[in-house]
Amino acid sequence: MTTARSRSFRALKLGLLVSGAVAFASSAPIENRQSKIENSPSLLPIPAGTYTPLQRTAKEPALIPVAAFLLAEHPVTNAEFLAFITAHPQWRRSQVSPLFADASYLAHWTDDVTPGPTAPPDAPVVRVSWFAARAYARALGLRLPTTAEWELAASAGYTQLDGKTDAALKRDLYAWLARPVPTVLAAISTARPNLHGIRGLHGLVWEWVDDFNTAMVTGESRADSGLDRDLFCGAGSIGAKDTTDYAAFMRQALRSSLKANNTTTSLGFRCARTP
Repeated sequence: MTTARSRSFRALKLGLLVSGAVAFASSAPIENRQSKIENSPSLLPIPAGTYTPLQRTAKEPALIPVAAFLLAEHPVTNAEFLAFITAHPQWRRSQVSPLFADASYLAHWTDDVTPGPTAPPDAPVVRVSWFAARAYARALGLRLPTTAEWELAASAGYTQLDGKTDAALKRDLYAWLARPVPTVLAAISTARPNLHGIRGLHGLVWEWVDDFNTAMVTGESRADSGLDRDLFCGAGSIGAKDTTDYAAFMRQALRSSLKANNTTTSLGFRCARTP
């Protein structure tokens, strides 16, 4: 009798534990329940290296060590972002909070779930905010790359590690900077891969980085002399490590002008992961 009662108690206890676990899983955010394998981008290894900031404060080292990490082969496409907002309706154009995205968020899409002719499925998604980009990455168990990581990956040329000495890369990069933003962006497959196999770091769209706001500058030396001056990179080209790196100045200028809910016609993102 005692044994039967003990067995019944253990069975009841086990049933309650299982039911509790199922209830907890059902109440967990959808980001945690979504498969981290399905729809995950192709991630390629970027070896450890060092990043030389274009500008730095007195408290920052001249060279920043960057640990090895994984970076998406290409920026997130319209098709991939559509899959995300289908699963996460709160990030659809009509439902997103203005705190997390400004009025031009996905404005070039036909409607909430139809990218349309100006947003081909295999072209990079743009007009997305930092909040939306970060939410997308987290839904896949990933993250946005840091500035140091992005710049390290982007410093490689097509065929050599030092992109600054790669004539073909420099030609393509500055030709892209000189062209107006097209109404319809090119497919990710049109971007030539660099030495690491990463496509589109230059020549497709600008990209969000996780710590974009650490590049903020005011351009006014008197304003930069406040108590928070060590949080910023500096102003203009004062203290720049390489004053000839026009593209790096352009990236810094863009990052310093952004707020986390901003969206633009040429700003997309890609994902990263710590090994």
